[in-house]
Amino acid sequence: MHRPAGDNTLRGITVQKRKSSIALLSAATLAMAVLGGCATESSRTVEVAKVESASRPYVGVRTPIAVGKFDNRSAYMRGVFSDNVDRLGSQAKTILITHLQQTQRFNVLDRDNMAEIRQEADIKKTKQTLKGADYVITGDVVEFGRKEVGDKQLFGILGRGREQIAYAKVNLNVVDIATSEVVYSSGGAGEFALSNREVIGFGGTAGYDSTLNGKVLDLAMREAVDKLVAGIESGAWKPGK
Repeated sequence: MHRPAGDNTLRGITVQKRKSSIALLSAATLAMAVLGGCATESSRTVEVAKVESASRPYVGVRTPIAVGKFDNRSAYMRGVFSDNVDRLGSQAKTILITHLQQTQRFNVLDRDNMAEIRQEADIKKTKQTLKGADYVITGDVVEFGRKEVGDKQLFGILGRGREQIAYAKVNLNVVDIATSEVVYSSGGAGEFALSNREVIGFGGTAGYDSTLNGKVLDLAMREAVDKLVAGIESGAWKPGK
């Protein structure tokens, strides 16, 4: 039976399209396999910043201190729909304890884990001889905020950027336990920014980074603790006297 020339042409085009589709699918499958096989995992340690006084040798007597209340007094995370859990203040207190101990000028006494410490002493049949502090350091996060800013170059043709900025300010008060007198005060502030730029469709804009809160608090706290130590070294306040 004789088929029209048009039918043969149509069949040829259909077969060619089918072969092209199969070839494209095979190439895509191969590419996915190659990419999957090239997946890599990497890790590295990151140096943790310390207060300046941690690098200066000290051979004097360490003053026993305790850290009291540390509250978030800023408007951040204190809205109508907040759960009334002061995560920012708790985080700041943890950072403060670490930096105070690293100064080598203080013996920081733990008052947050008394029940756990007592339990371990009982298990070991050890009689506790708790030390008392000469001073209690209290503090507040007085300012805290985050914002995101963006820009475009040549109406976005040459790229666009996004920057996340976090700002924190903290205050510290040193209280004499014998008189309840505030004998010294210091403060610190810091700003931390994360930025990324996408240029003509390449690269990625920065996603939300929740670690900025801790980074900027650490920055502000280091400054406040450094000023605390500077006050001792200058004679502005004299622990133990």
